[in-house]
Amino acid sequence: MGAVLLLLVVSAVTFAIFFLVPRIGGQTADQLATQYVGKDANPASVAAIKENLGLDQPVYVQYWEFIKGLVVGADYKFGPDATHCSAPCFGYSFKSHIEVWPQLEQRIPVSFSLAIGAAVIWLVTGVTTGVISALRKGKPIDRFSMFIALAGVSLPIFFTGQILLALFVYEIPVWESIDYVPFTDNPAEWAWHLMLPWISLAFLFSALYARLTRAGMLETMSEDYIRTARAKGLKETTVVAKHGLRSALTPIVTIFGMDFGTLVGTAVLTETVFSLQGIGAYSVQAIKDNDLPIVMGVTLVAAFFIVFCNLIVDLVYAAIDPRVRYS
Repeated sequence: MGAVLLLLVVSAVTFAIFFLVPRIGGQTADQLATQYVGKDANPASVAAIKENLGLDQPVYVQYWEFIKGLVVGADYKFGPDATHCSAPCFGYSFKSHIEVWPQLEQRIPVSFSLAIGAAVIWLVTGVTTGVISALRKGKPIDRFSMFIALAGVSLPIFFTGQILLALFVYEIPVWESIDYVPFTDNPAEWAWHLMLPWISLAFLFSALYARLTRAGMLETMSEDYIRTARAKGLKETTVVAKHGLRSALTPIVTIFGMDFGTLVGTAVLTETVFSLQGIGAYSVQAIKDNDLPIVMGVTLVAAFFIVFCNLIVDLVYAAIDPRVRYS
């Protein structure tokens, strides 16, 4: 229920940004419609946009129609013809006059594939590096790992992505090109073609997770219950994995839920560098074109993934930390 209410709040805020705030700023319905039509606006096109978006109606009626369109769809008129936009209806693109949701539906697998592969890499490498660094505090491997982590945090994705492209596509053609291959068509090709984007994206996040894991493990391994576990004669691997890492993972899971949910809709730099047609690249083009329905659709889809991932995080807490289960 909380997740549904949060999505309603997000939809209301998103709607207000695009429809209510301009009204508060003094824009009329005709001015709003003219802005959405573009430079070649004429009275007929302005009137059509105003009618389709319901800009001449009260704001609460507009919002109700917007929510109803997401749930059951909406009907739009283009001149004498009328068409039905199936749920979830985010409207029609102002530029291409194509439904927004089918376009998003085609791009979600690209962004989700990019996020899931990078997430596996950065979790495995980041958490493993953080644990090793914490257990070897002050040793050369700790300092080397933190140096690499600092480099990963400092170097932007567009820089590391361009370096990988220059090395492994142009100089040493290990990859002939970076294209998206659907997982259902060929899982091996799917993974192979996304490997460079995964590495580029994971380099930044694994560095962050290594530093967070190291800090959490250093704090956890100094607790009294860790000394008690060792005094009972438990194996060091059991102490580290079951008692130390398990407690240190709680903040990591929290941050991972937020990072992964955000990444599905906002991996703009990675998609742009590697020319992947995901949601991020789609939203950038929509912003350039002032294509309101697409921007709103991307915003709501990204919000859905963030809320959904945080809901999963709450459920995972109980499996990681028994204190949550019994509270």
